[in-house]
Amino acid sequence: MSPTRLLILLVIVRTFASAQSHPEQLAPTLQNRIQTADEVEFQLRQYLMARVAKLPRLPATPEQWTRESERLRRHLLDDVVFHGWPKEWVNSAPKFVDLGTIRSGQGYRIRKLRYEIVPGLQSTAILYEPEQLRGKVPAILNVTGHEYAMGKAAEYEQKRCINFARQGILALSLEWLSCGELGQPGMKGDSAHWFAAELDLVGANAVGLFYLAMRRGLDYLYEHANVDRARLGMTGLSGGGWQTITLSSLDKRVSAAVPVAGFASLVSELDRAVYGDDIEQIPTDFFAGTDYPHLVAMRAPRPTLMTFNAEDDCCFRAPIVKPYVFDQVLPFFALFGKPDNLKWHENRDPGTHNYQLDNRLQAYQFFAGQFGLPAVPAEIPAGADIKSYKELAVGLPKDNLTILGLAKQMAAGIERPAIPSEANAKSEWVRSEREKLRELVRYQPTSLKHPWAAANTKDKGVETRSFRFELSNGLSATGVWVKAIATPESAPATVMLNDEGKGSAAAEVSERVNRGEQVLALDLLFTGDASPEDTWAKDKPQYLAQLMTTMGDRPLGVEVSQLIAITQWLQKTGHASNIRLECSGMRNQVRALIASALEPALYSEVVVHQGVRGLSYLLDAPILFDRAPDLFCLDLYKEFDLDRLAALVEPTRLTHETYLEASK
Repeated sequence: MSPTRLLILLVIVRTFASAQSHPEQLAPTLQNRIQTADEVEFQLRQYLMARVAKLPRLPATPEQWTRESERLRRHLLDDVVFHGWPKEWVNSAPKFVDLGTIRSGQGYRIRKLRYEIVPGLQSTAILYEPEQLRGKVPAILNVTGHEYAMGKAAEYEQKRCINFARQGILALSLEWLSCGELGQPGMKGDSAHWFAAELDLVGANAVGLFYLAMRRGLDYLYEHANVDRARLGMTGLSGGGWQTITLSSLDKRVSAAVPVAGFASLVSELDRAVYGDDIEQIPTDFFAGTDYPHLVAMRAPRPTLMTFNAEDDCCFRAPIVKPYVFDQVLPFFALFGKPDNLKWHENRDPGTHNYQLDNRLQAYQFFAGQFGLPAVPAEIPAGADIKSYKELAVGLPKDNLTILGLAKQMAAGIERPAIPSEANAKSEWVRSEREKLRELVRYQPTSLKHPWAAANTKDKGVETRSFRFELSNGLSATGVWVKAIATPESAPATVMLNDEGKGSAAAEVSERVNRGEQVLALDLLFTGDASPEDTWAKDKPQYLAQLMTTMGDRPLGVEVSQLIAITQWLQKTGHASNIRLECSGMRNQVRALIASALEPALYSEVVVHQGVRGLSYLLDAPILFDRAPDLFCLDLYKEFDLDRLAALVEPTRLTHETYLEASK
């Protein structure tokens, strides 16, 4: 056989051997789950548990804890809660409009109020006043939880406020975001609070809006001519319990507080793997160095009644949360010589998630004792006085902003400096922007601890190996390495990412294998079988991602560190000097751009399918947090859009094949 014919035959054989891949052949291997959702969740729980802040050692003197409390208070307010919020909004005086009264003839009257949370976004409130209001009297801020339809008109809320007013107390009941009258389109229902993630994206910590909404009520009472400022209280159930512990810990004007079933130590949540908090209850960076026991301790020595339910059917069961939010905190009150100022009540009737009679009686007795009022042996019957939702409606402007609308408005005001065109200036810009990006996503390099080889195949000219990639931080990713058997391991490589998981990438993987490449189809954290999602709890990824965020990490930065570490491993073990990165979907588009921006020499090419033209897509679509929990990274859209990330990727070749379009 002549050399020419032999060469042709070898080329034909090699082509035949390297062109055996078909999507239907690869799909079963790519779709096979390498690790279970439970395994991923356990890894995340271990990772997070190690980061839960512990209460500091008990100080030697009350003065020391007072100083530390003030430091924590200032840090949480200045650096976290009000991050990105205009100072003129934060420092503005309360703006309430009195819309008239409803007289009851039963020892109290009702006053309807409308007030501004931030410019363009108003809320409503009801003030319950003693009928004979003279001189200075105590006042209590009443905040509600997730009573979606009823809001401030909830039966237990009305009964409590009526009784406070009959006891000679001013009781202000606030509407809550997405509830009652604020349950308009874009803010309606439980998921509406997660729209606040868009606020993080555009540069304003989501919790700031919720904090301002409740603080306005405290401001109103504090400025009221008939309020005794030394006798200001606060109480609420569930989300109202969260509001109570948060505001009363961070604002010393609240002298007495009764949070009811509204929070637990992060330890308790991770122990039980029961995740149910909204974004404002586990806000970005809020628990980087603190936990809910810190908030309770910050109230010392101000009187506080902790009320929880024995068999709460929602979230916070008394026996499970008590060791952390009460037992551990009691010594901090004793430090001031006032251990009795921290009280505990476990409700057993009905014992479920409630603010019914037993819990209300405890609140009446507690506030009466703290405010120097006559003892309250029983609740004054108020069932006949309960008003309908319509009767208590105050009314809001038709163009009142929603949470999403506020985020869009803030996004419209973002201005970013132009990218320099002159070479030296651009070089310096790239250097500084990369450093900013690294800090923004909290990027911490990680290394591959071990690639656990879980399975392999060799069939019809194609071989695969399935890996669970264990990273040095205890988290993991999964992937399937694929190539034609005849293709050398030093062949060019493609790392393949798909928002739907590697199981959806069979066609793209097959195409690259048939080009003579080796391919690593990869699932990063919170994607595919590196996600804790399962059939009965599809919201686990969003809560675990937000728990990671509240402790100071950024899921996006963790995912990028995985991508970089695994690519470096592939580069080292496969001796592939030319590695492409190909991705499908907006989540992996952003991951890929950031990885390339931080390590610009790592990839020869980045190819994007089904990407987005800009991060404004998240606002315009709109995308809820649970669909892309990693993308709602604090300040990401404020500081960077995709065009700026693309500029940081240079000189790596960047190609966008197809785009998603937001419906108008």
